[in-house]
Amino acid sequence: MRVYAHRGASKQAPENTLKAFNLAFEIGADGIEFDTYQHNDGIIVFHDRTLIRRANTQGYLLSESWDKLRTLDIGDGEQIPTLSETLNTIPRGKWCNIEIKHLVDVALWVNDVKTALAQSQVLEENVLVSSFNHHWLRDIAALWPEVKIGALSASYELDCTASARALCAYSVNIALDAVDKSFVERVLAEGFNVYVYTVDEPEDMRMLEKWGVTGIFTNVPDKALSVLHP
Repeated sequence: MRVYAHRGASKQAPENTLKAFNLAFEIGADGIEFDTYQHNDGIIVFHDRTLIRRANTQGYLLSESWDKLRTLDIGDGEQIPTLSETLNTIPRGKWCNIEIKHLVDVALWVNDVKTALAQSQVLEENVLVSSFNHHWLRDIAALWPEVKIGALSASYELDCTASARALCAYSVNIALDAVDKSFVERVLAEGFNVYVYTVDEPEDMRMLEKWGVTGIFTNVPDKALSVLHP
């Protein structure tokens, strides 16, 4: 079962920072998950729409210039990273899940991600793109059919693979609170992978491994690795 560090090693370093991503791979995580916004000046890595929680300042992320955003301290002296900087923390052969929080121009987004990948060691086949906005995922897949799509959901829907089928997805990325054994069995039986978020407790890790889940997103990759690969 793959272990993705959720927003990096986010219990030990500020979330979605280069420090958290580098630490995740030092620990031995299989991959990292991070959140992205398509800003006027490029793709940046951040979770919230507003700046108050992470930067202790008022305002909206997308209302500020990149020059202003770059001056903000989001913990331990860390700055908001770009997609390119984030991808350059990833060793060859490791994975990443790019979650999209904001997207306006799909063609530009695809071009920018491909350019950033070409300047990194990340293999295209080790990239998973997810979002709660499945319209974006559909449009990305149309322009970039080779990329792996993760149909992100927090609901155990009546037809739990409908979105994955519609998107020709690689995986269903499902919230821990919405998953059970029968869900996992059905999704796997229909040929999709299953990733579960956010899994921080050893009991849940062992349960999901027993069910055959493909991977988990966790804030504590060090704990997950010690539990799953003692």
